[in-house]
Amino acid sequence: MLRLVIVALIVVAISVSPGRSAVSSIDLGSEWLKVAVVNLKPGQIPISVAINEMSKRKSPALVAFQSGDRLIGEEAAGIVARYPDKVYSLVRDMIGKPYGFVKDLIDSLYLQYDTVEDYRGAVGIKIDDGVTIFSVEELTAMILGYALNLAQFHSKVPIKDAVITVPPYFGQAERKGILLAAQLAGVNVLSLINEYAGAALQYGIDKDFSNESRHVIFYDMGARSTYAALVYFSSYKTKEFGKTVFANQFQVKDVRWNSDLGGQHMESRLIEYFADEFNKQLGSGIDVRKSSKAMAKLKKQVKRTKEILSANTVAPLSVESLYDDHDFRSTITREKFEELCRDLWEKSLVPIKEVLEYSGLKMSDIYGMELIGGATRVPKLQSMLQEFLGKKSLDKHLDADEAIVLGASLYAANLSDGIKLNRKLGMVDGSTYGYVVQLEAPGLLTNDNTRQVLAPRLKKLPSKMFRSIVYDKDFEVSLSYESDDLLPPGTVSPIFAQYAVSGLADATEKYSSRNLSSPIKANMHFSLSRSGILSLDRADAVIEITELVDVPKANAKLDNSTSASSNKSIEDGPQNMSEGTDNGEQASTNISDSSPKENNTEDVAIEKKLKKRTFRVPLKITEKTNGPGMALSKEYLIEAEEKLEQLDKKDADRRRTAELKNNLEGYIYDTKEKLETSELESVLTIEERQSFTKKLEEVQEWLYMDGEDANVTDFQQRLDVLKSIGDPIFFRLSELSARPAAFEHARKFYNELDQIVQDWESKKSWLPLHRIEEVTNAAKKVKRWLEENEAAQKKASLFSNPEFTSEEVYEKILDLQDKVASVNKIPKPKPKIEKPKLNDTENDSHITEETDSTTKEKPSNDQSTTDSTGSSTDESSSLHEEL
Repeated sequence: MLRLVIVALIVVAISVSPGRSAVSSIDLGSEWLKVAVVNLKPGQIPISVAINEMSKRKSPALVAFQSGDRLIGEEAAGIVARYPDKVYSLVRDMIGKPYGFVKDLIDSLYLQYDTVEDYRGAVGIKIDDGVTIFSVEELTAMILGYALNLAQFHSKVPIKDAVITVPPYFGQAERKGILLAAQLAGVNVLSLINEYAGAALQYGIDKDFSNESRHVIFYDMGARSTYAALVYFSSYKTKEFGKTVFANQFQVKDVRWNSDLGGQHMESRLIEYFADEFNKQLGSGIDVRKSSKAMAKLKKQVKRTKEILSANTVAPLSVESLYDDHDFRSTITREKFEELCRDLWEKSLVPIKEVLEYSGLKMSDIYGMELIGGATRVPKLQSMLQEFLGKKSLDKHLDADEAIVLGASLYAANLSDGIKLNRKLGMVDGSTYGYVVQLEAPGLLTNDNTRQVLAPRLKKLPSKMFRSIVYDKDFEVSLSYESDDLLPPGTVSPIFAQYAVSGLADATEKYSSRNLSSPIKANMHFSLSRSGILSLDRADAVIEITELVDVPKANAKLDNSTSASSNKSIEDGPQNMSEGTDNGEQASTNISDSSPKENNTEDVAIEKKLKKRTFRVPLKITEKTNGPGMALSKEYLIEAEEKLEQLDKKDADRRRTAELKNNLEGYIYDTKEKLETSELESVLTIEERQSFTKKLEEVQEWLYMDGEDANVTDFQQRLDVLKSIGDPIFFRLSELSARPAAFEHARKFYNELDQIVQDWESKKSWLPLHRIEEVTNAAKKVKRWLEENEAAQKKASLFSNPEFTSEEVYEKILDLQDKVASVNKIPKPKPKIEKPKLNDTENDSHITEETDSTTKEKPSNDQSTTDSTGSSTDESSSLHEEL
């Protein structure tokens, strides 16, 4: 059975819980982060890409620490040229990797991070305080937390559920690391999804495959990796509301990759080219590569130059003060760029060739090739793909940047509890690696019984597996990749998980003295989750015992047992027991009719029979995985969560401080500008103006002198002091125009009220008089209040607080309007309908008819009782017809 992923363009909520009406997807790449949201809030687009604080649809996947502050995304990108050793990139690609692999990676990119090796053999990064060390899982958690905040800010509702994309070459350690990072970030991961599966969902959602099936290759070249996935799209018949309909589906046939080929490798060729050129210009044996700051500047400009070459044949490069105050300017042609990357173009075709080779298909069998990933925009790469495909143009139906995250959001919506999607697209994805299980224990030889393929490559996700072994001692279980030639990047050993299974020896000792019908065996239950993670879930010892038990003898009683019943075989025992029960019930029924024999036949004959019993004893599983993929201790996780919470709180305080500082600065500038105009002259004395201006200048001087180190409380207190002076002044100014408008509103209402009361008296006579008087009396009272306060305000000074406010006027008029509305709602009473009275003649006639009817019925009843000739039947029938 295919696992259906219900996806649609129009999303309909099925849950009343608002907290479950939005989910997100996170496309975490080597360089960039993209977030999509499925939101059912009215007025929102159901599926959309979240924008960041710079109104961009993708954010840099960067984390930085500068002067005690943590910066993520665009903020971190803003300081990368000045502080390259404090801005951490490629954190996703460091997860689950051994320390040596990561160290070689960052050195090749001229990144001078302060790294350490942790107790797992993985990398840890020491930040600028020289003390604090973060694991790559913690750094990734910071980026995922930032992504979740983007989703929540975009949707305006709380979001915790998300689907996270991963590249196909991610192994067990990497996938577990992503889930751990999400846990630290407070993200509830509905599932991990392979990147190509997200793109396939986005591709197939709006297409109809009922007329034809097709093979499509999804070719993705990102910043650090390249892969080609072969996907087969088709349709199948299903029932929907009692009707047979066609539903679309796709199955991943194969995927091949090169985890060390991407856009950054093209940029590296340009960086080396320009670094050599700069060194030649400078001379004196200087090597710009030794300066991480200079290389960061050069890399930033090279990225722009590569983008320019995608649309132009020549591109400039200019870096001010690249090294030792020396500027660098140069140009490069597209032809030269393509020459520098000559070997990369051939490598870029290898994943496609391998997919076709292992699937047995030809290019003529491929319907199309969809390009995703930013590096596929390079013209030379596109021309190579066109030549290989034999096409004049490439398929570009998908957004190269957003196809994956949008498709993943559809998957997230399907997995959530609060969202239903109305278009179906079946999805069958598989594990990108094959897995082997091996048992180890004293006396166990490595053979086909102890080492088996547990899940072949492209095993459907999710899946359950079961293995059994006849053994009587405790043992260990190792899970490893099927092929040593196909391992995740940086993996040293194919073994990725180890478990100790105990309790089997104790179970053997306990039950070995019993009559075992078969040898004791251990059952192991494995699962391959929809996230592609393989685990040993449980194990139990299975003991089968055959023993003699007392059972009722079939078809027999203690007083008179037949020989046929006593000679029944053991195999027929259960069936005869069932038959014997039925006979026993019949016999007891007969006995109840004959009391003298009751005491002799109640006891049933008993016999010994062999019966098989099965016991299942749970075994204890202890994980013993070592290396970068091993689980972090509970203590470490608690400490990591506390550190991240403190950082989140500090970030919130920093943002709040910056916001209040901007508010204070803006208030000072706006107020000083208003004080210089003439509009305040009518409500502000010269002395007040001078005093307020002086106070504003004092706070402004503090802001620029001592405000750099101020906290939230300092800014808030000074803003409150200024507002306590300025708000009454601006309120008096606003009331100069607001009060006359309120009085005009009141006068219009009173004119309307006079007409309303007249209509009540002339057209609605049913209205209670006391209700009308309530309205008129209240109106007189409000009118008197208006006249008195208007007179008092004319005598008062405009430099003082007003005698009344416009808001008070509107409130009183609104109260009168409510009273009028309540009277208008009184319904007109329904007219009473009197029943017509009967005259005396009609009454006498009616009484007479009833008397006659009663008189006629009585003789008929008497006759039917006494007459036996048959006339009583006719009279009775006549009477029934009347009734």
